[in-house]
Amino acid sequence: MKKHNFREIKIWQEALVIVKEVYVFSSNLPKEEKYGITYQINRTAISIPSNIAEGSGHTSYKEFIRFLEIAISSSYELETQLILAEDLFNLPMKEIIENLHALQNRIGGFTRQIKERIDKEN
Repeated sequence: MKKHNFREIKIWQEALVIVKEVYVFSSNLPKEEKYGITYQINRTAISIPSNIAEGSGHTSYKEFIRFLEIAISSSYELETQLILAEDLFNLPMKEIIENLHALQNRIGGFTRQIKERIDKEN
């Protein structure tokens, strides 16, 4: 497998948009949460494109898939944190969560494409 250029991977680009949306949202959280849920939400959001990028640098499809699975797991973690923040602080999350669901579906689809490529090669 040749390495992917992560900058050209659509799911990486979409994940960056979500990170920006999350940062805008988290700036509205109470200041006393700076080292609590705000910090955790931001770090989890950053983890998604970071894992896609890291996985793209590996030369085996199996390793790339592993990092895509970590990215999707981080997206589920982020979704949980956003739901919690919405409940705790009465801030609307619908648009970010819808974007996150779309990204989760695309990561899953991209992972399936890679697995099909592996099957064809074997």
